[in-house]
Amino acid sequence: MLTGFSEDNYLFIYPISRDLGFAPNPFHGVCTLATCKPKIRKNAKINDWVMGIAGKNIKEKQHQCIFLMKVTDVLTFDEYWNDPRFSLKKPIRNGSMVQMLGDNIYHRDHNGNWIQEDSHHSKPSGEVNHINLHRDTGSTENVLVSNLYIYFGQESKPVDLEKLNYGRIRNYRKIQINQNQYAQKLILDFLKNKNIINTIVDDPFHFELFDRRVDQESGNYV
Repeated sequence: MLTGFSEDNYLFIYPISRDLGFAPNPFHGVCTLATCKPKIRKNAKINDWVMGIAGKNIKEKQHQCIFLMKVTDVLTFDEYWNDPRFSLKKPIRNGSMVQMLGDNIYHRDHNGNWIQEDSHHSKPSGEVNHINLHRDTGSTENVLVSNLYIYFGQESKPVDLEKLNYGRIRNYRKIQINQNQYAQKLILDFLKNKNIINTIVDDPFHFELFDRRVDQESGNYV
């Protein structure tokens, strides 16, 4: 059996329906998952791994790996907002494509109330989208941070989901890595190419929609 993974290391696998570069956000040399997927953000720990695969809205590459990240830190929203390392991930809606997709959007005011920055998850007017705010912050304040990741984007890579015991799921699959030799080999094989670690191999599938907003209740762009 391959070594390097403990019994406490898990791989979280989930389908991505909208791949803009917002969730996850792979820019500026750090991959972050700061919105969406609250159950993964709540349960994933440091040294766990997260893999996003193309969902049904990406038919041409469905079930291929879009990104793989090792969780190297877990921050609260306020910690993420106040950390100067992540200031470049704060959204600027009249900025570049990358700036418009910044995921550092939540923090609290001095009364403890949530502030949602003008972002991909706010309303087209820039006002708070309370549905998105509740879905993003309601069950966890965790932001997953990775300093060891590969973002393949449109150069997504095939994976054998059957060997990962993926099955038919609606949210995510959690796998104990040291009990699945294919998961171990897959991760280590991806990491063999040192030139693509902590890089964006290709643009997100839906990068051209960088200026759109999304409503998580309907799943539609607004």
